Amino acid sequence: MYIDPIICQFPEALDDDRFMIATYYCETKASTNMMKFAAALAVEQTTGTWLKVPAETPEVRERCIGRVVGVYEAPSYQIEIPKDVSERHFIIRIAYPWANFGAQFAMMLSTVIGNISSSGKVKLIDLEFPKMFLAQFKGPKFGVQGIRELLGVYDRPLLNNMIKPCTGLDAATTAQLAYESARGGVDIIKDDELVADAPHCKLLDRVKAVMEALKRADEEKGEKTLYAFNITDRTDKLKDNAYRAIEAGANCLMVNYFTIGLDAAHMLTEDMSINVPILAHSDFTGAVYESPWSGVSASLVGAKLPRLAGLDMIIGLSPYGKFPMMMDTFIMLGYQMLSSLHNIKPVFPMPGGGTTQGHVEDIVKKLGNDVIIAAGGAIHGHPMGPRAGAKAFRQAINAVMASVRLEEAGKQYAELGAALEAWGIYSEAKGGIFDLKG
Repeated sequence: MYIDPIICQFPEALDDDRFMIATYYCETKASTNMMKFAAALAVEQTTGTWLKVPAETPEVRERCIGRVVGVYEAPSYQIEIPKDVSERHFIIRIAYPWANFGAQFAMMLSTVIGNISSSGKVKLIDLEFPKMFLAQFKGPKFGVQGIRELLGVYDRPLLNNMIKPCTGLDAATTAQLAYESARGGVDIIKDDELVADAPHCKLLDRVKAVMEALKRADEEKGEKTLYAFNITDRTDKLKDNAYRAIEAGANCLMVNYFTIGLDAAHMLTEDMSINVPILAHSDFTGAVYESPWSGVSASLVGAKLPRLAGLDMIIGLSPYGKFPMMMDTFIMLGYQMLSSLHNIKPVFPMPGGGTTQGHVEDIVKKLGNDVIIAAGGAIHGHPMGPRAGAKAFRQAINAVMASVRLEEAGKQYAELGAALEAWGIYSEAKGGIFDLKG
């Protein structure tokens, strides 16, 4: 087997500014030649077909072909494959010239996980972006610091509430529930991802009713509240929805970023007329990350890419509630939103999906203060009502900030005590000092 030396290179030999590096997990038959397989992936996603064609000149290959910069096996068989081994597991790293697709998401994803998504057990784990590529993106307008400045809250986690029930409410009922949760101390309230510009609750009716209610609540509590109105719609309606909502008084927006598409989300975030934070809802992403064998990793599709698209807060699932999510995946999502990414601002992680007051301590322990604690049912389903549900979260947050155990704080505050009585306090199973033994 001969592999073109242009295709297989050391990463040190690359011009860092020219290449984006994709990392894949692959499982193959024991007999597969992985260098040949990796080279086939690199060629398939750049210049090649299943056979060479005359126009694929050396110049074209040098300019555009993908480079295999790493093939690593685990366990790493070096001298023989045991007879009882029927499959092998590899990490493959391929460098793509990003000039092939430019500073956009549609063609980037078509390149790094396009046709090869149909190649069996191949999963895109991560993308490493060169500085020159990142410089083409402005990133979030607000991010963590900007949202803290809007709210005037700098020293604690923020609190979010999802209006429940998810759909079916009219504008007046939505506004009343928003008022109650805001009065209880919620910082950011959001439409559910299922709320549309529906006949029974038109977007502008909802904006006007909710913002009037929040004006009263903010005056009474002496704090500011943001409300993220869901403007998800057909692509040709997105900007108009945003403009109309802001003109009617909206101070925050929300989009289901994966269903509208990352480029559509980026279109909204780079529009200077849309001068309010935009919350990203990650619904539908499970369709691409849940398989352990194929698709795209949760941390990439649920954190790194929407952050690059310029969204300011990203709601995702947690291991605490009603959806399956591993703890290490959850922590990685948070780190991908908060870690340094050159010119792209950090954004707020907003874990949800069954979060209660009893989870506050562990969330802060895992992600720190720069997190938005999100709850729906634990506020609107609180035994004493939604205002008390929100107050119970703020009591839990204040206790954690003061290094007071939730159990003790629950004895001091009726609202928190009722929540802890109803749903308990989360406790993670402990391992060794660094969990090296599992």
